[in-house]
Amino acid sequence: MPHFVVSADTQLSPETITAALTDFGPRRARLWPNLDPETFSVRRLDSTQAEVIEGSRFLGGIWERLRYDWATPGRVRLDVLEGNATRPGSFWEYRTRQVAPDRTEVSLELDRRGRGVKGAVLVILLGVFGRRVFAADLRKSLEAIAAAKARSDRDTPRSSISITASEAS
Repeated sequence: MPHFVVSADTQLSPETITAALTDFGPRRARLWPNLDPETFSVRRLDSTQAEVIEGSRFLGGIWERLRYDWATPGRVRLDVLEGNATRPGSFWEYRTRQVAPDRTEVSLELDRRGRGVKGAVLVILLGVFGRRVFAADLRKSLEAIAAAKARSDRDTPRSSISITASEAS
């Protein structure tokens, strides 16, 4: 049962990363490139939790029904409720920590418990390649989030008039 932690640094704020992790809208597949949009569906969504089905095309299609929880600041945890290759008890946990005004450390802890033949193959592959693959996927996702944020910032209209407190009175 593979269990490992990968991390990456970014100039994105912890809030921006949490917002991207908990954005269950149409741009989700662009932010998380390994997500198969055909598998994705939201079952329930509230202010600090969601239940979703997500998957990838890896090994002919892997899906999981996940409970997302982001009630604790700086932490988004995904608990596997069921899946075709993973068992309940498996999880993903993202943690963000501001380490400088313009630098955030993002860590991803994974614990995968295989289910069935596909799960056994997955466990073997993750044991050998998982750390490297998920580290690269985390970096790709952070780059996609930064690009989306830059587009959003660029497309947001800015007022050309600035009023100071003394001018407003």
